Amino acid sequence: MRRMTRGIAAAALVSVLLSGCGYNALQSTDEQIKASWAEVTNQYQRRADLIPNLVNVVKAEANFEQTTLLQVVEARSKATSVQVTPELINDPQAFQRYQKAQGDLSSALSRLLVVTENYPALRANQAFRDLQSQLEGTENRITVARNRYIKSVQEYNVTVRSFPSNFTAMAFGYKEKPNFTVDNEKEIARPPTVDFSSPAPNPNPNPKAKPQP
Repeated sequence: MRRMTRGIAAAALVSVLLSGCGYNALQSTDEQIKASWAEVTNQYQRRADLIPNLVNVVKAEANFEQTTLLQVVEARSKATSVQVTPELINDPQAFQRYQKAQGDLSSALSRLLVVTENYPALRANQAFRDLQSQLEGTENRITVARNRYIKSVQEYNVTVRSFPSNFTAMAFGYKEKPNFTVDNEKEIARPPTVDFSSPAPNPNPNPKAKPQP
């Protein structure tokens, strides 16, 4: 009985010491990161799953710009080719590649949606409007999920760097995790300016020159 009491007291003491040195905070924030990261990848996958249907609908527009469409297909292929593993969030270089691939896909989709403004028949297509609405909703959910992840990583990284929890982090192998660079992603995803009213280039730029026979 006395041994049991000592064991309980020792366990309680260890718990208090670990809590005071930040171990519990590291555990808690690490779990928050895993949960928020899972939501980020789920929403990115949902967007990737919508794109094939969008491409098929746009293909029905006979005169649609194939280059723009191809860019979306290629960007999706690159984004989905990045292997998402639990170790990815601990590898800054792999994380950066993943972020760039998703940012490039966001940029390609933005260009696609801008170009569709020049195709009234496509914009009037109910299937296209439904897919566009689903994409917009997914982009909003991606933003929310990504912001939660950013907050979780910031909280975790502060704990890893702060005293005295930094000693606990070193002792148990907890290291800072890479995070999304929000400003860079906003720049990547910014829709381009498309001017359909630009005049065609003058085949004879020198008005005084006589055309060759």
